[in-house]
Amino acid sequence: MSRAAISKRRERANMALFLGPACIILLGFFIAPAVVDVGIAFTDMGQNIRVTTVTLENVRRIFLSDSQLPKVLSVTTLYVVGTLALFNVGFALVMALTTTSVSQPTGALFRGIWLLPRFSPSVVYALLWVWVVDASDFGLLNQMLHAVGLAPFDMRDQAPIALIIIANGFIGTGTGMIILTSSIRAIPEHLFHAARVDGAGGFAITRFVVLPALRWPLSFITIFQALSLLTSFEYIWLITNGGPFYDTTVYALMVYKRAFQNGQYAYGAALALILIVIGIVVTLVSWRLLDLRSLLQRPRIEVQ
Repeated sequence: MSRAAISKRRERANMALFLGPACIILLGFFIAPAVVDVGIAFTDMGQNIRVTTVTLENVRRIFLSDSQLPKVLSVTTLYVVGTLALFNVGFALVMALTTTSVSQPTGALFRGIWLLPRFSPSVVYALLWVWVVDASDFGLLNQMLHAVGLAPFDMRDQAPIALIIIANGFIGTGTGMIILTSSIRAIPEHLFHAARVDGAGGFAITRFVVLPALRWPLSFITIFQALSLLTSFEYIWLITNGGPFYDTTVYALMVYKRAFQNGQYAYGAALALILIVIGIVVTLVSWRLLDLRSLLQRPRIEVQ
């Protein structure tokens, strides 16, 4: 066997060794469930887990009969866009810029404190928010309003969308903050020195040195966090249970309630199938708008 053939076989073996486990996980935990979901979506499976017929009734119901779906979609859009723009990308960028502009120990300490809620169970974090916005005089928000002479405020009833955006945004900021902080630390130090020699101030350095280097991390965070917000609902469920009425019921929570609380497994699977399609569309649109293809091209000059 020639040396080239041996090298090719070794390359294939290394590829199988490193990518094999990831492919197995992808097949078992992502592709297989999606295939099962497609199969269930076109049946009449209910709480008894029995399938008696194959039907398009669930799809027809989604587009023609579910009166709550338009409201849920509008709530989901507002929730995803608001949380993404204000916190998961916007505030995360501000936090990364702020904590990297101070001394490294101080910045690391602040980031560690900010990430504490991420390390705590979801129930604990949700209970803290329930106490903060409690409508009684014992709620932290109302205690603060009373201290400055303002009337009590029931946030869960009067501003539920703002509540779920803030609650999810505060804990979602940490992921973007860590990624952007690492990206800022990776910028070559001589670029900052050269900018200062040219007379650039802090704002100019941020605009012309830091932000251009963050294009890829910001694009990744935008797509990743958008998909995460589309499919997650645990904090909304624990804090508001989707209420009042359907005011904070996002699409993923609606899928959960239809399938597991109402026992409509086939209809829940059909709704989940639509959610998969929405996720694909969001990914493709973000890919186009953020021009990720240009960021993934090989460099024109290879440095050996």
